[in-house]
Amino acid sequence: MEDDWDEEDYEVEEVLENATHCSECDDVTGHEILKEKAKGDGFDYLLKCEDCANVHTLHIRPPAVIKVAFTLTDGPESETIQLEVDEDEEFIVEDVFEEADMLWKINQILIGEGRKTKFALAKDVKGINAIRTDMVRVKLTMTRGEESEADVLIVPQETTYTGGNLLDHNDSTWRIRAIHTGSGRTMKGTVKASDIKRMYLHEPPRPEYFAPRTPRERRQAWKEGRLGFNPNPERPVGDIKKGVQPPTKRKKRPRN
Repeated sequence: MEDDWDEEDYEVEEVLENATHCSECDDVTGHEILKEKAKGDGFDYLLKCEDCANVHTLHIRPPAVIKVAFTLTDGPESETIQLEVDEDEEFIVEDVFEEADMLWKINQILIGEGRKTKFALAKDVKGINAIRTDMVRVKLTMTRGEESEADVLIVPQETTYTGGNLLDHNDSTWRIRAIHTGSGRTMKGTVKASDIKRMYLHEPPRPEYFAPRTPRERRQAWKEGRLGFNPNPERPVGDIKKGVQPPTKRKKRPRN
Protein backbone atom coordinates (compact mmCIF):
# COMPACT_ATOMS: atom_id res chain seq x y z
CA MET A 1 0.00 0.00 0.00
CA GLU A 2 1.44 3.33 -1.03
CA ASP A 3 1.74 6.06 1.57
CA ASP A 4 -0.82 8.79 1.10
CA TRP A 5 1.11 12.05 1.29
CA ASP A 6 1.21 15.43 -0.34
CA GLU A 7 4.40 17.26 -1.23
CA GLU A 8 2.80 20.45 0.06
CA ASP A 9 2.82 18.91 3.56
CA TYR A 10 6.62 19.03 3.55
CA GLU A 11 8.73 22.16 3.68
CA VAL A 12 11.48 22.05 1.08
CA GLU A 13 14.70 23.74 2.15
CA GLU A 14 16.29 25.74 -0.65
CA VAL A 15 20.06 25.84 -0.75
CA LEU A 16 21.61 28.88 -2.42
CA GLU A 17 25.10 28.67 -3.85
CA ASN A 18 27.28 31.71 -3.10
CA ALA A 19 24.38 33.55 -1.48
CA THR A 20 24.74 37.31 -1.12
CA HIS A 21 22.66 40.43 -1.58
CA CYS A 22 21.70 41.46 -5.12
CA SER A 23 21.03 45.17 -5.57
CA GLU A 24 18.65 44.59 -8.50
CA CYS A 25 16.56 41.92 -6.72
CA ASP A 26 16.98 43.71 -3.36
CA ASP A 27 17.21 40.28 -1.78
CA VAL A 28 19.69 37.55 -0.90
CA THR A 29 20.04 35.33 -3.96
CA GLY A 30 22.35 32.65 -5.36
CA HIS A 31 25.22 33.77 -7.56
CA GLU A 32 27.63 32.38 -10.12
CA ILE A 33 31.26 33.36 -9.64
CA LEU A 34 32.59 34.75 -12.92
CA LYS A 35 35.97 35.92 -11.70
CA GLU A 36 37.99 35.81 -8.48
CA LYS A 37 40.95 38.02 -7.62
CA ALA A 38 43.06 38.22 -4.44
CA LYS A 39 43.18 41.70 -3.01
CA GLY A 40 45.40 42.26 0.02
CA ASP A 41 44.15 39.96 2.77
CA GLY A 42 40.80 39.53 1.02
CA PHE A 43 39.23 38.85 -2.39
CA ASP A 44 37.22 40.59 -5.11
CA TYR A 45 34.51 38.48 -6.75
CA LEU A 46 32.72 39.21 -10.03
CA LEU A 47 29.27 37.67 -9.55
CA LYS A 48 26.22 37.01 -11.67
CA CYS A 49 22.80 36.77 -10.00
CA GLU A 50 21.04 33.52 -10.81
CA ASP A 51 17.64 35.22 -10.59
CA CYS A 52 18.03 38.42 -12.63
CA ALA A 53 21.44 37.92 -14.30
CA ASN A 54 22.73 41.15 -12.75
CA VAL A 55 26.54 41.27 -12.76
CA HIS A 56 28.24 43.03 -9.88
CA THR A 57 31.44 42.96 -7.83
CA LEU A 58 31.64 41.81 -4.22
CA HIS A 59 34.58 42.93 -2.09
CA ILE A 60 35.45 40.58 0.79
CA ARG A 61 37.86 42.00 3.35
CA PRO A 62 38.70 40.65 6.83
CA PRO A 63 37.72 43.09 9.59
CA ALA A 64 40.45 45.40 10.78
CA VAL A 65 42.21 44.41 13.99
CA ILE A 66 42.11 47.04 16.70
CA LYS A 67 43.23 47.24 20.32
CA VAL A 68 40.73 47.59 23.16
CA ALA A 69 41.65 48.42 26.76
CA PHE A 70 40.50 45.76 29.24
CA THR A 71 40.69 46.36 32.99
CA LEU A 72 40.88 42.92 34.60
CA THR A 73 40.04 42.72 38.29
CA ASP A 74 41.09 39.77 40.44
CA GLY A 75 40.05 40.43 44.04
CA PRO A 76 41.66 43.69 45.24
CA GLU A 77 44.09 43.78 42.30
CA SER A 78 43.36 45.28 38.88
CA GLU A 79 45.41 45.44 35.72
CA THR A 80 44.71 47.24 32.44
CA ILE A 81 45.90 45.50 29.28
CA GLN A 82 45.42 45.99 25.54
CA LEU A 83 43.81 43.10 23.66
CA GLU A 84 43.64 42.77 19.87
CA VAL A 85 40.12 42.12 18.55
CA ASP A 86 38.24 42.44 15.26
CA GLU A 87 36.64 45.86 14.93
CA ASP A 88 33.22 44.30 14.31
CA GLU A 89 33.39 41.98 17.35
CA GLU A 90 30.38 42.26 19.64
CA PHE A 91 30.73 42.70 23.40
CA ILE A 92 27.86 42.17 25.84
CA VAL A 93 27.74 42.63 29.62
CA GLU A 94 27.90 39.23 31.42
CA ASP A 95 29.81 37.63 28.51
CA VAL A 96 32.70 35.41 29.66
CA PHE A 97 36.05 35.22 27.87
CA GLU A 98 39.42 33.60 28.52
CA GLU A 99 42.66 35.48 29.00
CA ALA A 100 45.94 34.26 30.54
CA ASP A 101 44.39 30.82 31.23
CA MET A 102 41.70 32.42 33.39
CA LEU A 103 38.02 33.21 32.88
CA TRP A 104 36.74 36.78 33.05
CA LYS A 105 33.20 38.16 33.02
CA ILE A 106 32.41 41.55 31.47
CA ASN A 107 30.67 43.76 34.02
CA GLN A 108 31.05 47.16 32.37
CA ILE A 109 31.38 48.50 28.81
CA LEU A 110 32.40 52.13 28.30
CA ILE A 111 31.79 54.04 25.06
CA GLY A 112 32.12 57.71 24.08
CA GLU A 113 32.47 60.28 26.89
CA GLY A 114 32.60 57.55 29.54
CA ARG A 115 29.03 56.43 28.95
CA LYS A 116 28.08 52.89 29.97
CA THR A 117 26.22 50.45 27.77
CA LYS A 118 25.23 46.78 27.86
CA PHE A 119 26.20 46.10 24.23
CA ALA A 120 28.71 47.58 21.78
CA LEU A 121 30.89 46.79 18.78
CA ALA A 122 34.62 46.81 19.38
CA LYS A 123 35.15 49.88 17.17
CA ASP A 124 32.87 51.92 19.47
CA VAL A 125 34.36 50.74 22.77
CA LYS A 126 36.60 53.00 24.86
CA GLY A 127 37.19 50.45 27.62
CA ILE A 128 35.90 47.23 29.15
CA ASN A 129 35.96 46.17 32.80
CA ALA A 130 35.91 42.46 33.66
CA ILE A 131 36.22 40.44 36.85
CA ARG A 132 37.73 37.00 37.34
CA THR A 133 35.03 34.36 37.57
CA ASP A 134 36.74 30.98 37.96
CA MET A 135 38.18 31.88 41.38
CA VAL A 136 36.55 33.88 44.16
CA ARG A 137 37.74 35.38 47.42
CA VAL A 138 36.03 34.32 50.66
CA LYS A 139 36.64 36.65 53.60
CA LEU A 140 37.24 34.96 56.95
CA THR A 141 37.04 36.01 60.57
CA MET A 142 38.88 33.45 62.71
CA THR A 143 38.34 33.47 66.47
CA ARG A 144 40.60 31.67 68.91
CA GLY A 145 39.84 32.28 72.56
CA GLU A 146 39.40 36.04 73.05
CA GLU A 147 41.28 37.00 69.90
CA SER A 148 40.10 37.29 66.29
CA GLU A 149 41.96 37.79 63.04
CA ALA A 150 40.96 38.26 59.41
CA ASP A 151 42.09 36.24 56.40
CA VAL A 152 41.00 35.32 52.88
CA LEU A 153 40.42 32.04 51.06
CA ILE A 154 40.82 31.93 47.25
CA VAL A 155 38.81 29.01 45.88
CA PRO A 156 36.97 27.92 42.70
CA GLN A 157 33.60 29.65 42.44
CA GLU A 158 31.69 26.35 42.57
CA THR A 159 33.14 25.49 46.02
CA THR A 160 30.52 25.16 48.76
CA TYR A 161 30.75 25.51 52.54
CA THR A 162 28.34 24.24 55.20
CA GLY A 163 27.82 25.78 58.61
CA GLY A 164 29.01 23.55 61.46
CA ASN A 165 31.55 21.66 59.34
CA LEU A 166 35.27 21.54 60.07
CA LEU A 167 37.70 23.41 57.84
CA ASP A 168 41.50 23.06 57.65
CA HIS A 169 43.23 26.40 57.08
CA ASN A 170 46.77 27.61 57.80
CA ASP A 171 47.77 24.33 59.46
CA SER A 172 44.86 24.57 61.91
CA THR A 173 41.42 23.03 62.14
CA TRP A 174 38.45 25.35 62.50
CA ARG A 175 34.70 24.95 62.78
CA ILE A 176 32.48 27.08 60.54
CA ARG A 177 30.42 28.96 63.13
CA ALA A 178 28.35 30.98 60.67
CA ILE A 179 28.23 32.04 57.01
CA HIS A 180 27.11 35.54 56.13
CA THR A 181 25.52 36.14 52.71
CA GLY A 182 24.07 39.28 51.21
CA SER A 183 20.60 38.29 52.41
CA GLY A 184 21.34 36.97 55.89
CA ARG A 185 23.36 34.57 58.00
CA THR A 186 23.20 30.79 58.27
CA MET A 187 24.72 28.48 60.87
CA LYS A 188 23.81 25.13 59.27
CA GLY A 189 23.08 25.80 55.60
CA THR A 190 25.30 25.21 52.54
CA VAL A 191 26.40 28.25 50.54
CA LYS A 192 28.40 28.64 47.31
CA ALA A 193 31.69 30.48 47.71
CA SER A 194 30.63 33.14 45.20
CA ASP A 195 27.62 34.04 47.43
CA ILE A 196 29.56 34.37 50.69
CA LYS A 197 30.23 37.85 52.07
CA ARG A 198 32.10 36.59 55.15
CA MET A 199 32.64 33.27 56.92
CA TYR A 200 33.15 33.05 60.70
CA LEU A 201 35.48 30.35 62.02
CA HIS A 202 35.97 29.29 65.64
CA GLU A 203 38.61 27.00 67.07
CA PRO A 204 36.83 23.75 67.97
CA PRO A 205 37.11 22.47 71.57
CA ARG A 206 39.83 19.95 72.24
CA PRO A 207 38.40 16.44 72.08
CA GLU A 208 40.65 15.11 74.85
CA TYR A 209 40.47 16.35 78.42
CA PHE A 210 43.85 17.18 79.86
CA ALA A 211 44.38 17.85 83.57
CA PRO A 212 47.91 19.01 84.40
CA ARG A 213 49.32 17.57 87.62
CA THR A 214 51.80 20.34 88.39
CA PRO A 215 52.16 24.07 87.62
CA ARG A 216 55.05 23.22 85.31
CA GLU A 217 52.87 20.81 83.33
CA ARG A 218 50.18 23.47 83.16
CA ARG A 219 52.55 26.11 81.76
CA GLN A 220 53.89 23.68 79.19
CA ALA A 221 50.34 22.71 78.18
CA TRP A 222 49.47 26.38 77.62
CA LYS A 223 52.54 26.76 75.39
CA GLU A 224 51.56 23.71 73.33
CA GLY A 225 47.97 24.86 73.02
CA ARG A 226 46.51 21.84 74.80
CA LEU A 227 44.50 24.11 77.09
CA GLY A 228 43.51 26.64 74.41
CA PHE A 229 45.34 29.74 73.30
CA ASN A 230 47.46 31.63 75.82
CA PRO A 231 50.48 33.45 74.35
CA ASN A 232 51.83 34.35 77.79
CA PRO A 233 51.23 31.36 80.03
CA GLU A 234 51.23 32.23 83.70
CA ARG A 235 49.81 30.36 86.63
CA PRO A 236 46.45 31.95 87.52
CA VAL A 237 45.71 32.99 91.12
CA GLY A 238 44.31 30.08 93.10
CA ASP A 239 45.77 27.57 90.66
CA ILE A 240 46.68 25.14 93.40
CA LYS A 241 43.70 22.87 93.69
CA LYS A 242 43.05 19.33 94.63
CA GLY A 243 45.20 17.13 92.48
CA VAL A 244 47.48 20.02 91.43
CA GLN A 245 50.04 20.38 94.21
CA PRO A 246 53.57 21.70 93.93
CA PRO A 247 56.22 19.02 94.16
CA THR A 248 57.72 18.45 97.64
CA LYS A 249 61.42 18.09 98.24
CA ARG A 250 62.59 14.75 99.51
CA LYS A 251 64.47 14.92 102.78
CA LYS A 252 67.95 13.52 102.69
CA ARG A 253 68.70 10.77 105.12
CA PRO A 254 71.70 11.40 107.38
CA ARG A 255 74.63 9.21 106.62
CA ASN A 256 75.80 6.90 109.30
